[in-house]
Amino acid sequence: MSARYTEFHPRWHRPRMSVFWWVGRRSYLVFVLRELSSVFVAWSVVFLLLLVHAVGQSGTEYQRFLDRSGNPWMLALNVIALAFLVFHAITWFNLAPQAMVVRLRGKRVPRSWVAGAHFASWALLSALAAWLILG
Repeated sequence: MSARYTEFHPRWHRPRMSVFWWVGRRSYLVFVLRELSSVFVAWSVVFLLLLVHAVGQSGTEYQRFLDRSGNPWMLALNVIALAFLVFHAITWFNLAPQAMVVRLRGKRVPRSWVAGAHFASWALLSALAAWLILG
């Protein structure tokens, strides 16, 4: 339904917006990419659940899963997912000091310390996981 305007009726000013209006500003771009990264986080969860299901079935089912996982398109998808997962984690850790206020002896701990503690924990847990997996 289109509105009918008379000669003296005011019209709404609606400037044309590009579909990619969010690309022009870095903060908007980072926000949209962070939201998009949630899709890849979900894919990683689904991929992990498919792996657990294949391991729980039989050796042939697991081998079939490994064969499918070795396809170039699957490898490319998982590399892209890894990049988005790292981006998601970094932006999440950078947002953490704004969401949680830590006080020590009545004074607020600087935001850089809170973010630094998150990144240090991430590095420590990643190193521990690599040590356990790689031996």
